[in-house]
Amino acid sequence: MTYHLILGNRLYFSWSIAAYVMVEKFGLSDQFDIQIVLPQEEADVARFLKDHPPAKTLPTMITPDGVVVSDSLAIAEELASRFPDAQMWPADPTARAAARTVTAEMHSSFGGLRGDWPVNLRHVFDGVIAPPAIEKELDRLELIWANARAKSGSTTPWLCGDYCLADAIFAPMAARLAAYKFDTRPVTNAYVAAHLADPAFKKWRADGLANDPLMPKFDLDLPTLPWPN
Repeated sequence: MTYHLILGNRLYFSWSIAAYVMVEKFGLSDQFDIQIVLPQEEADVARFLKDHPPAKTLPTMITPDGVVVSDSLAIAEELASRFPDAQMWPADPTARAAARTVTAEMHSSFGGLRGDWPVNLRHVFDGVIAPPAIEKELDRLELIWANARAKSGSTTPWLCGDYCLADAIFAPMAARLAAYKFDTRPVTNAYVAAHLADPAFKKWRADGLANDPLMPKFDLDLPTLPWPN
């Protein structure tokens, strides 16, 4: 039977990016019916999910056995459990521990970045000034990304070796740092560039530009630059 995955506007709904690349990067697309819903306000999301209680946020996954999973980290863990052959976490215990650590921190932290700088995949904002609290979060990202690479011995563009769920969870953050031009720290710069060049990420953005409506509330009153190639 088919899994059902409900996602939001591809240009702006950050956690929907993560859920999509989880499915796309690990070869699960043929197992999923993906539905894009387009609420104009986050308060409208519940209306699109009324047939899937108790879901109230995007992304939401409905399993073939009828379980509603409506949290990005819960979706990640459930996919890893249900599709063990996809190897969504690193096999090596050290790399796996590093990946799970940074994934949990992303899910529970970085409130300044996530609250003040919404994802916008249309363009880059020019002239954003990071307040001290966000600068600390940017320093923290650089630290934990560098540490994950060091602990796992990664020699790939990804945090813990081959692409894993940690990278999927951080895809929205990479998009955010690119949009606000704060991908300048060395480890951050290379890691954001890897996400922007990734075929699954590029497809998500291209489909959003082609099909999803603009949401002006996510734009800042600042000059814009083209999205990085």
